[in-house]
Amino acid sequence: MLDVLPPSDDTEERQAKPALIAGWRGRCPKCRTGRLFRSYLTVQSECHVCGEELHHQRADDGPAYITILVCGHLLAPIMHIIFVAYRPNSLTMVVGFSLAFLAMALWMLPRVKGALIGLQWANRMHGFGKGAP
Repeated sequence: MLDVLPPSDDTEERQAKPALIAGWRGRCPKCRTGRLFRSYLTVQSECHVCGEELHHQRADDGPAYITILVCGHLLAPIMHIIFVAYRPNSLTMVVGFSLAFLAMALWMLPRVKGALIGLQWANRMHGFGKGAP
């Protein structure tokens, strides 16, 4: 388990990889222990462990686009292989792959949103750095 990082000034370099991993795990990108989300996709206003303000994140539609892109690219070749090899009924294909896409997208969406928030924090975007441009 990672410990809480000591307080730092705004000139210190923020590493993107640990922030992305912490965001993917649903943790605060600064301390890596506090919860990032209050509910499924609702971001906490601030971290309850380190006090980092999280309310100014701007993930918007980015996580949804990334999730759809990745899920579609993973399922399309599988769909083609199954159709060519087994020739299932079209209704079976539609229902089966729709449910698979839905499950994959619902699992992936909060993780992608957390990783994007971690990236924003690491790059001091959208208010995550007081003196940042």
